Amino acid sequence: MTDTPVSPANLPGRNYRLLTAAAIITGLGTQGALIAAAFAVLQSGGDGGDIGLVAAARTAPLVLFLLIGGAVADRLPRHRVMVAANTLNCLSQAVFAWLVLAGDPQLWQMMLLTALCGTGQAFFGPAAEGMLLSSVGREQASRAFALFRMSTQSAVIGGAALGGAMIAAMDPGWVLAVDAAAFAVAGALRAFLDVSHIPPRAPGGGLLVDLREGWRDFIGRPWLWSIVAQFSVVVAAAAAAESVYGPLVARDHLGGARPWGFALAAFGVGTLGGALLMTRWKPRRLLLAGTLCVFPLALPSAGLAVPLPVAALCLVMFVSGVGIEVFGVSWMTAMHQEIPEEKLSRLSAYDWFGSVAMTPAATALAGPVEAMVGRSTALWSCAGLIVLVTGAVLFVPEVRTLTRATVVTRQVPTTTHEPVSADAEGSGGRLG
Repeated sequence: MTDTPVSPANLPGRNYRLLTAAAIITGLGTQGALIAAAFAVLQSGGDGGDIGLVAAARTAPLVLFLLIGGAVADRLPRHRVMVAANTLNCLSQAVFAWLVLAGDPQLWQMMLLTALCGTGQAFFGPAAEGMLLSSVGREQASRAFALFRMSTQSAVIGGAALGGAMIAAMDPGWVLAVDAAAFAVAGALRAFLDVSHIPPRAPGGGLLVDLREGWRDFIGRPWLWSIVAQFSVVVAAAAAAESVYGPLVARDHLGGARPWGFALAAFGVGTLGGALLMTRWKPRRLLLAGTLCVFPLALPSAGLAVPLPVAALCLVMFVSGVGIEVFGVSWMTAMHQEIPEEKLSRLSAYDWFGSVAMTPAATALAGPVEAMVGRSTALWSCAGLIVLVTGAVLFVPEVRTLTRATVVTRQVPTTTHEPVSADAEGSGGRLG
């Protein structure tokens, strides 16, 4: 099913533009910084196990604080939570950059600073997702989310390519410094978000009550908890392959940081193409279409296991990028369709929590697993796990039958008088 092209008249106003601009800026900095952190570890004499520990230090705080972050974001003004998180990210990355540029950073220092960055993300993520979902109306949602993701993935493309090129030409510390500056600028933009359209929370209850209510909402939706369980494995396997094994394969077989940056950029190009596709295509069965497009995420792990030449690896990264973006837009559209505004951040937090729960262990154990079974076997195992759990989730009836809603049930006031499309979105289902 196709629809009219995206135009300014189809999209929401000021909040949406600020959120998109800030996400583009942080995307440019963060993608390069992820590559820089891995090569900073190698530059300081570390190995694959050390890269895995640093990666685990970034994701462990997500597991610890995401649920609290979601409850806080539904209680406090979301833009203030976002700005505070960006400030923490800016400071931690600035100190990380200084240590790398000064020479010989210690492993514990890199783990601590990346853990602080992960803590900021734990509070930022649910607040940002809730803010974005509440900034658009039902008739705008699918196109708006696709364009938002297309814009941010464009930044990922540029950030990966620029980061790889910068690391090849200069110290990784400079890439980390750029990321710190990006967080500062993005935080300043997010300070101007308008939350006046969000109804105030009724008094009563507390964080524990909010967490319990969120849990009941979460487990009461089989499509939600089953796909979150699926992604706990998918994200962990992909993280081990791309955060730990990817830089090692690049160093040993592909020629270093620059070709690995190109491969990550190809993934970004794929996500850009997937988002562009989703500005026009509205699959009726949201979750079925999205889940089928998760299978290609096994391709990068398999490509690294061979290992494929750089050009072929870029191709499989591109295909997987298209697939995950079709899933991502479908998921956001379904969440927007089904989740009440006052619960957006809490349920987003449960979604994020489940999705990253296994990642710290996966990245920390990636090095020891490689030592036991070999890198190629470990990568083939990552690919197999992705295929296995994605096939399993298709046995959940709601995943196969959930459909796009045809009736507008939520109207979100805009902060400008820009016109919006009269188009309604499509038929009843949800994703979280």
